[in-house]
Amino acid sequence: MSEKPHSVAIGAFVVGALLIAITVVIFILGSGFANREKIVMAFDGSVKGLNVGAPVALRGVQVGQVTNINVVLDADSLDLIMLVEADFYEDNIKRVGKNPNDITEELIQRGLRAQLNTQSLLTGLLYIQLDFHPNSPLTLRRDIESPYFQFPTIPTDLERITRKLQSLDISKLADNLESVSEGLNSLVNNASMQNLPGNIQTTLGSLTALSDQLQQQLATSMPKMDKLLDGAATTVASANTELPAFSKALRDNLNALNDAVSAFEQVMIDVEGVVSPDSATTYQLNQALRELTLAGRAIQLLAKTLEEQPEALLRGRSGDK
Repeated sequence: MSEKPHSVAIGAFVVGALLIAITVVIFILGSGFANREKIVMAFDGSVKGLNVGAPVALRGVQVGQVTNINVVLDADSLDLIMLVEADFYEDNIKRVGKNPNDITEELIQRGLRAQLNTQSLLTGLLYIQLDFHPNSPLTLRRDIESPYFQFPTIPTDLERITRKLQSLDISKLADNLESVSEGLNSLVNNASMQNLPGNIQTTLGSLTALSDQLQQQLATSMPKMDKLLDGAATTVASANTELPAFSKALRDNLNALNDAVSAFEQVMIDVEGVVSPDSATTYQLNQALRELTLAGRAIQLLAKTLEEQPEALLRGRSGDK
């Protein structure tokens, strides 16, 4: 009877030991204890909501977890630095390719940065998101001492907005707003601005009257326009009908004109042949002119003789006796 409870106790102890061993193996495999690397990250802003054990994710895939959070005070500059340590599990990233070297530095040069992000808006818990930001500056804190690899960080969007707001000159901005307000007040209280609604109303009335006049003119002009268009259409149709006959008559007249020009050119050629110095007609004309000249001189001599000796017509010249 005493051996049976003893056997049960031994069996329970073995089962418990097996469960503990399985739990330890699962924890080791799940935490990446077999192949992990320690990294450190420095944040300038608040890390409220980031707890030890918070995940470190690469584009949403967990590749590590936060192991320690410290506050570092720089006694010289009085700056507060939130120093976060984390385990990075290399086995959680499946690597392909033939390059066996460490490419962490190259990834950082291409913009791989760590940034705080929200796990849940309800709880306010944070985690660390790793992603590529090619245009972000590479900023590392040289004033911290840590044996671990420092991973560059960037501020959250809210921190960027807060820093820009803090860099603004609020007093100058208030003065500018006050100047703008005074200018608007002067503009609104100006007499011209006060009369603007009445002027607008008058302008609208004038536009309405002009629109009515245009409508009346259009109503009056439309019948005339329709008649004019009908006449134009009739003229175009008539022109289309008579244009071939007119074109034929024009071609006939042009042919007749060409014939007349050709005949005129032939006449001019004949005239040129007649009046040429070497032509027979010109020679005969010159001969006749010489004979006429001689005859004229004889007549002049006869007239002179009759004037001096009138009786010579009956008796002959005295020199002829």
